[in-house]
Amino acid sequence: MKICILGPGSLGSTFGGLLTEGGFDVSMVGPETEHLDAMRRHGLTIIEGSEERTVKVKVATDCREVGPVDLVIVLVKSSYTRDAMEGASPLIGEGTLAISLQNGLGNEEIIAEHLGKERVLSGKTYVGGQLIAPGRVLVGRKGKLTQVGELEGGITERARHIGDLFTRAGLETTASPEMRTLIWYKLLVNVSTGAISGITGLPYGKLVQVPEAVDCGIAAVKEAMAVARAAGIALSIKDPGEIFNTAVEGLPFDFKPSILQDVERGVRTEIDFINGAVVRIGRQYGIPTPVNQALVAGIKGIEFDLKNA
Repeated sequence: MKICILGPGSLGSTFGGLLTEGGFDVSMVGPETEHLDAMRRHGLTIIEGSEERTVKVKVATDCREVGPVDLVIVLVKSSYTRDAMEGASPLIGEGTLAISLQNGLGNEEIIAEHLGKERVLSGKTYVGGQLIAPGRVLVGRKGKLTQVGELEGGITERARHIGDLFTRAGLETTASPEMRTLIWYKLLVNVSTGAISGITGLPYGKLVQVPEAVDCGIAAVKEAMAVARAAGIALSIKDPGEIFNTAVEGLPFDFKPSILQDVERGVRTEIDFINGAVVRIGRQYGIPTPVNQALVAGIKGIEFDLKNA
């Protein structure tokens, strides 16, 4: 199978490296950066626990360098999904499928605008990836499940096939008939820690040592769960603390969620698609979300300061 990763950032590099190790023909496409150049010159170094290894990977700055593929895995930041898809037409052949493994709500709909919803699958992953230097990624996949499926529900052969391919590469994956619910579960996980970590500057290992930060994360999840229920999402998990624990378990002490990574790099975060989505949908249903509003305000303030520095 020929695969293209759109967005070779922390998680994109993680999937690109592991799928390449799994024997797949993988290209990663993104703008020219120090990280892309390091991968081109020296390969991608994957760090898992005490193990470190380097994988020779294929990278490109233009989709025309890759040509049509069987599967496009979209892993750009949610705020760049539309731009990425506008440049992705050279990747699309007669049978090309696309799957989003991004954070937040609304990415699949944007991808479907360009490809048609019949070509788009949904996915959510709890695998962690953190760029610690150009060409070097810290990976957390132990016990971290990836789920794939159809936007409209049900389990199809193509979803099973993709799940099997990912699992062969060491990315434990299952096909799910209820992706919309799972999208919300992943949103809850992101809501619990990302913005708080971005505001405080604390990686997971330190964040969990601050009771007030943990309480804030749980409160943000509680609001988001109320919004999900109002939107008709059936949640089997009732305890918001369980969601918080899911976010931090199994990842390295120094692991930084994507919002903190973006803050440290001085780039726009995905806050509008995560806590911002909770606030926006909460307003539609008359559900108050003061904790999430405050977290959005904090990240927006940091982004403003970085932009005007």
